Amino acid sequence: MGPQYWLRWMSVHGVPRMALKTYARRGDPLAQLFGDPAITHDPYPLLESIRARGRLVRTPFARVTVEHDLCRNILRDNAMGTRAAESFDIPRPLRGLTRLAPLPPNPVEPPSMLVIDPPEHTRMRRSVSAAFTPRAIRRLQDRVESVTEELLDAMPGDGSADLVADFAAQVPIAIISDMLGFPRSAKEQFLGWGDAISPLLDIGIPWHSYRGAVAAIREMDEYADGHLAQLRRSPGEDILSSLLTAGDLDEQDLKATASLLMGAGFETTVNLIGNAIVQLLAHPDQLARLRAEPELWPNAVEEVLRFDAPVQNTGRVTLEEVEYEGVRLRKGTTVVLSLAGANRDPNVFEQPNRFDITRANAKEHLTFSSGIHACLGASLARMEATHALRALFDRFPDLRLDGPPQRRPLFTLHGYSHMRANLGRRAEHTTPV
Repeated sequence: MGPQYWLRWMSVHGVPRMALKTYARRGDPLAQLFGDPAITHDPYPLLESIRARGRLVRTPFARVTVEHDLCRNILRDNAMGTRAAESFDIPRPLRGLTRLAPLPPNPVEPPSMLVIDPPEHTRMRRSVSAAFTPRAIRRLQDRVESVTEELLDAMPGDGSADLVADFAAQVPIAIISDMLGFPRSAKEQFLGWGDAISPLLDIGIPWHSYRGAVAAIREMDEYADGHLAQLRRSPGEDILSSLLTAGDLDEQDLKATASLLMGAGFETTVNLIGNAIVQLLAHPDQLARLRAEPELWPNAVEEVLRFDAPVQNTGRVTLEEVEYEGVRLRKGTTVVLSLAGANRDPNVFEQPNRFDITRANAKEHLTFSSGIHACLGASLARMEATHALRALFDRFPDLRLDGPPQRRPLFTLHGYSHMRANLGRRAEHTTPV
C-alpha cells in the first residue's frame, strides 16, 4: 500500500486522533466518547454528563445532543444533510489530501446511501426498497428459522461456544448473502471484510485499522466486479440481479449499494443479538418472564435496541444557516446525534436506566434513525433477532457466559467481538416465533 494512503489517513484520522486525545485529557466529553476505549465500552455515564450541560452542547469539534426530541427533529430536517466520517471538521488543506488516494465504492463514502442526500439518495433508496417491504421480509422468515436451527444443531458437543462467531454473526450474514446472490461458501470472507471496514464509521482510528479497512475495501471491490459480471451472464432472484435488470444504477452505484447492504445487513444485527444475550443473562428475572410469556419477545428486542443500542450515534451537517435551541448554526456545522443518549432520555422513557422488556414505549427508540435515512433493514433485523434469541434460549435453557465478553473497540457500532459461553444441557426442540 503506497504512502498516499498514509497521507490520507493522516489527514482524515491521524490529525483528528491527536486532537481528540488532547481534548479528552482536558475533559471534553465528545473527545472522550470518540477516543477513550473505557468510556466507549460503557458510554452512558458520560452521556448523562453531556445531558447535564445542555440540550445542544458546544465542543471544539462539533455540536452534540443527547436529547430525544432534538435528535428526532434534526434527523427529519431537510436543512440537515449527512456527513461521511472522513469529511469531519478537518482543515481544508488536509482535506485535499484525500484526493491523492481515492477508494473504490464502499459503505462510508458517496455514492453510498449512508452519506448522500436527495435527490441522489431518493433515487438509490427507491431502487433498493422493494427488497425490504413487509411482504419481502415475511418471505425471508422461513430461511431465518432454518438457518437458526442449523446453527443450533451444529453447536459443539462439549458445550463451549463463542456466541458471536458461532451464532450472532452467522444468522444475518447467511440471510444477506442470499439476498445479494453471494455463495454461502464466501460468508466467512464477508464477515472478515465487514469487521475490517466497520472502524471507518468512527473518527480518529489508528493507522493499522485504516490500513486493514482499505485492504478490505479493495478486495471487496475486486470480488464485486466478478460477482456482477456473473450475474449479468446468469441473473438470479436476488437484489443485485433485480437492480442490474432495472438498469437504474450504474456500476459505482451498484457496488456501493452492495457493500453497504453487506455491512449494514449484518453488522447491526450481530451487535443486537450479542447485546441482547448479555442483557438477558444479566437480568434473569426478565429472561424468566420471556420464557413464561414468549409473546413478549418482540418487545424485548425493542428494549435491547433502546437500552444498549448497537448503533450509538450518527451525524448531520447544516446545509444552510439554521437555528436550534436559540443557537444560530452556520452552514457546514456538524452536529453529533447521540442515539444512545436519546434512547435514555428521561423525558421520554420512565426510569431510562432500567432494563424492562415490558416497557410500553420501548419502540420509540432512535437506534434505527429517523426520517429519510431511517434504516432500510430495520424490520429484517428485528425479525432475525427475535427468532434467533428465542430459539437460542429455548434450545439451551442453562446457557451462561464463560467469563466477561469482549467489547469491540468502536464508538459508532456498539457490540461484542467475542462471547465465550457454556451452553449447558441441550433441549430437543425449539418453538418457532
